[in-house]
Amino acid sequence: MKICVIGLGYIGLPTAAMFAKSGHQVVGVDKNATIVEALNKGHIVIHEQHLDQLVKEAVAAGRLRGVSCPELADVFIIAVPTPLTEDKRADMRYVKAAAEEITPYLKRGNTVILESTSPLGTVDELLRPILEQSGLTAGGDFYLGHSPERVIPGQILYELVHNSRIAGGIDQTSAEKIASIYRSFVEGDIYLCDAKTAELAKLTENTFRDINIAFANELAQICESCGVNVWRLIELTNKHPRVNIHQPGPGVGGHCIAVDPWFIVETQPEIARLIAQARRINDAMPEFVAGRISSILSGVDEPRVAVLGVTYKPDVDDVRESPILHLLPLLRQRGFSVSAHDPYAGGADYAADALSAAQDCDLLLLGVHHSDYRQLDLRAIAGQMRRPNLLDTRNFFGREAAEAAGFNYYLLGERR
Repeated sequence: MKICVIGLGYIGLPTAAMFAKSGHQVVGVDKNATIVEALNKGHIVIHEQHLDQLVKEAVAAGRLRGVSCPELADVFIIAVPTPLTEDKRADMRYVKAAAEEITPYLKRGNTVILESTSPLGTVDELLRPILEQSGLTAGGDFYLGHSPERVIPGQILYELVHNSRIAGGIDQTSAEKIASIYRSFVEGDIYLCDAKTAELAKLTENTFRDINIAFANELAQICESCGVNVWRLIELTNKHPRVNIHQPGPGVGGHCIAVDPWFIVETQPEIARLIAQARRINDAMPEFVAGRISSILSGVDEPRVAVLGVTYKPDVDDVRESPILHLLPLLRQRGFSVSAHDPYAGGADYAADALSAAQDCDLLLLGVHHSDYRQLDLRAIAGQMRRPNLLDTRNFFGREAAEAAGFNYYLLGERR
């Protein structure tokens, strides 16, 4: 088949590369000229394990190329962003634009698949009317549905192949057609359903995790108030065979867990009360951490804070919805001078290394537990600081090691 993938981001490009590896002719469409130019040279502009080699091989074999506009194809896959607006609603302009771009190229027998995570009803109420402006009928002349991705950055290629997948169609034939397309490379089970169920399933998966994390973050605040270590509490509670509480932290980021629950709230605001409250708890964690830092450094003149890690999760370069990027301006608003370091999200705004970031600072904040930070010389860092305070939001360094290095150690979810 010839497959046209609209959107070459964290999901679109790996998906395009996997289809190309499976022997299909794949055209990747993106409005970013830098991404298209890099792809046609066999390069990528994002960090993802093994993706660079896979793209290089697919381009060299002539099965993958980048363009700025769609082409005639057998299959169209929409994998564009669906960000939040300031009022916590889904910004669907990229999905709408992709559908409008596809429509002139649509022909009888085509399949159109929405991969972008979207609010309930997007396929039926947004995509279908646009695509049928071609004069063709969805379900009669062409197949249409939703097949959401279920992968995490850092393991995308493995999980694209091995994770189970949902194929949701506007009718049974569309669902079967979508499933047959993904069986080109998916080794996990593929479950068929209607498009609305597929849309809500993806939102529900991430909302479940968000609520669980919100519970852990609320427990962390309770534990700080009553003098219990939340990490030990969760460890012991999870010994129960039917309990699995996630871990607390400085907030929730990424394009999925921090975003998808709002798509449910948007369509069911009167009913989704628990979901909305969980989102508010997690969104408020940067403010909670800022308050904890203010308490630790109370009375310090011209306080300086160094932050380790700014991405939304460890060992990736993805900063979308990162709670640390929300925390940094909050600290500056409170009068702190702030420096930051991240081994993956480099740039002019960040220090070259952790040691220079901590120079003459009064507190070191561990915001993201990158594996690289296991190799840090904590004693050397403490020696560079004006006041060797360490606030660990991920229970990463451990009190014993930090105090042996000369730090005053503080842990999120533990009162001291």
